[in-house]
Amino acid sequence: MRTQVVIVGGGPSGLLLGQLLHLKGIDAVVLERKTKDYVLARIRAGILETGLVELMREAGVSERMDKERFVHTGTCISYENEMFSINFEDLIGKSVIVYGQTEVTRDLYEAREASGAKTISEAEGVAIHDADTDAPYVTYIKDGSEHRIDCDFVAGCDGFHGVSRKTIPDTVRKDYEKIFPFGWLGILSETPPVHEELIYANSARGFALCSMRNENLSRYYVQCELSDKVEDWSDEAFWEELKRRLPEDIAEKLVAGPSIEKSIAPLRSFVSEPMRWGRLFLCGDAAHIVPPTGAKGLNTAASDVRYLYRALSAYYLDKDSTGIDTYSETALARVWKAERFSWATTNLLHRFPDQSEFDLKMQRAEIESLHYNPTAQKWFAENYVGLPY
Repeated sequence: MRTQVVIVGGGPSGLLLGQLLHLKGIDAVVLERKTKDYVLARIRAGILETGLVELMREAGVSERMDKERFVHTGTCISYENEMFSINFEDLIGKSVIVYGQTEVTRDLYEAREASGAKTISEAEGVAIHDADTDAPYVTYIKDGSEHRIDCDFVAGCDGFHGVSRKTIPDTVRKDYEKIFPFGWLGILSETPPVHEELIYANSARGFALCSMRNENLSRYYVQCELSDKVEDWSDEAFWEELKRRLPEDIAEKLVAGPSIEKSIAPLRSFVSEPMRWGRLFLCGDAAHIVPPTGAKGLNTAASDVRYLYRALSAYYLDKDSTGIDTYSETALARVWKAERFSWATTNLLHRFPDQSEFDLKMQRAEIESLHYNPTAQKWFAENYVGLPY
């Protein structure tokens, strides 16, 4: 088989890239290790930046999003019994939306199936060959047989544990990583959200987040120990701990209910450079991870997709290779800014095991600066809604 672009990974970034290339008449095959049902069962974040919303519209997959989305004009931050809001529209004239990543992926799958573009699920043992030459190819195993796809380019959209990043030699690749000494315990519940906006809470007991998917589906998180296991936390214990970390008036309004999903996620900051090696390009989690505090994971992947889609379009349609030649530098410039914001908000809102009394006073001063300083709020708003591409 031959195609122009092989996309390794059938999550939202791979599917979005495939859809955008399809609309430009560029042939791409998507390889996914899991089944469609498995991919759609993943529970992920749901905050979409302005840039990703516009990219979904450009890809022609925004109809349901535009009907069902929740527009958020700001967010709230609490510390102990205080709470303040940061109004994005007042500060910078922009907003974000809440629309679950699962729904984004579902819309992209439906568009790909409707277009007849080729997606190969349950592709095991994917390997990328000769990426540093003009004739790369990808092999995979399906139904017990090995298959080969020759191509012009390979887009690695296969996440942190995928094969794409590891294809770049250790002598070329440099990884940067920070592991945070805590995790997030999250639950999904069929309960109304406690507030119309997201609440990011700093308390002496640790961080908490009140989020939502729709008017009767809420997503809540509490900071937990890395050694904790899901089975250590009953629903009752979770709700009680969450209430202790929120301002009293918010805690009183909280509607508890049975969890329909519960998980613990570790937090890390990670960047791999370069994001291009020969004719292999890395996108999203294959190249970088952010702690979820700043809602940047999917959104940063979307910016990679946008740069790569534009670069490949220029290459095929205009015979212009500038975009692919500068892809890594362009993508990384924005990635590191997103990393900075996620790192800063994580440090601002969490309790660290080695914090001194001085550190806690400084953290409190930082939060109060954000509370009362319009310039600090504007910086926060600009980064939260997404820096320009």
